[in-house]
Amino acid sequence: MPLRKLLIANRGEIAVRLLRAARERGLATVLAASEADRDSLAAGLADEVEIIGPPPVRKSYLDPAAILAAAERSGADALHPGYGFLSENAAFADEVREAGLVFVGPTGDTIRRMGDKAAARRTAAEAGVPVVPGSEGRVEDPEEAARLAGEIGYPLMIKAAAGGGGRGIRVVHDAAELRDQALRAQAEAEAAFGDRGIYLEKYIERARHIEVQVLGDGERAIHLFERECTLQRRHQKVWEEAPSASLTPEKREELCAAAARLAEGIGYSGAGTVEFIYDDRTGDFFFLEMNTRLQVEHPTTEMVTGVDLVRAMLGIAGGEGLQLRQEEVVLRGHSIEVRINAEDYRNQFFPSLGRVDHLRLPGGPGVRFDTLLYPGYDIPPFYDSLLGKLIVHDLDREHALGRLRAALGELDTAPVVTTAGLFSLLVEDPDVRALRFDTQWLEQRLPGLLEEAGAAPTETTTR
Repeated sequence: MPLRKLLIANRGEIAVRLLRAARERGLATVLAASEADRDSLAAGLADEVEIIGPPPVRKSYLDPAAILAAAERSGADALHPGYGFLSENAAFADEVREAGLVFVGPTGDTIRRMGDKAAARRTAAEAGVPVVPGSEGRVEDPEEAARLAGEIGYPLMIKAAAGGGGRGIRVVHDAAELRDQALRAQAEAEAAFGDRGIYLEKYIERARHIEVQVLGDGERAIHLFERECTLQRRHQKVWEEAPSASLTPEKREELCAAAARLAEGIGYSGAGTVEFIYDDRTGDFFFLEMNTRLQVEHPTTEMVTGVDLVRAMLGIAGGEGLQLRQEEVVLRGHSIEVRINAEDYRNQFFPSLGRVDHLRLPGGPGVRFDTLLYPGYDIPPFYDSLLGKLIVHDLDREHALGRLRAALGELDTAPVVTTAGLFSLLVEDPDVRALRFDTQWLEQRLPGLLEEAGAAPTETTTR
């Protein structure tokens, strides 16, 4: 049956994005918010606000019982988890459905299958998608990790079996550091996801990170082309582009078809992303993981395809099915997104909190800014530092870079300092403009980049 009332179990810019999409479809909206977010932009836009607990995420945004109680009180018949928090928690997806609500996303079984990175690797291999050499399953014991590392070979990556977002990841170059790094990865994974499981994967040096947007209705799945997500800091994406200018048309078709084949093979429903490591020296690509949710960088795909991914998710959840055929999805132009965080990039990315006294947002043709900000907003200290996403679109990459430069120059969040200044440096960097970068490039380039700009040295980077 069509959805009537949507509860949004998230905060910040993604909650604003979901609220606007729901309003366009004529849905009543409920925001599940912590006490710290009762005065947020999302709270002001929602038809109703249900306070689900105090600021700490474990007592609010990560509390399934509080969220489901809010859904029951409000009479919502559907729930959208956004990204992060409980969006890839299979048990939560099951609980939502058991409570009689529609979960806007894949089934708990799908989340479980693809959320465990080791199980996802097996599934991808069964679908004929190349996978990076690594452990066949979860690794619980550091001694077992040492034995497997000898078989896989160094360098390798230790990754959390559950979760994502760069947490629980360690690059290991020799046996001497393996045990310590494995224990650190386990501790970080348990703190972030409540799961100490890890797995090992061969580290592909000088690689690119390319992901493919997929959309499915449980029976049929399509791709909406790819995004280049190679510019990263501490394994966190900071700059994304669509499409990837590093792919040939033939390689693009091969990679995107593999992602769609995997999504359809598992009966995927909703929007998801299949991530790959790509070696542009050899043309080889390998399955990395699947994110069974909406991505932070989904706007770049929307800009180059004209497809509203959130609206499509709501339609699929409401029983409309997948309304697009693969041949109807066409690339138009080039889009770039940068993540505007409340961090002082000139001072080791120290958090920049406080009231936004003055706010000037960029605009004009081909410019979009998804944000949680409004003049006078007090940035709470309890959550991640993402304030918004600046997205530009133009005829090609060169024009998009020029548009991004101009848009960054318009943005003003005084007195709060953001990472916008860093992107103003990157947009002029010869390596960025010429696509001469890999997933490690930004970490290695940062000290020199900041020194050239007259900023304070950033943190020392490690291999």
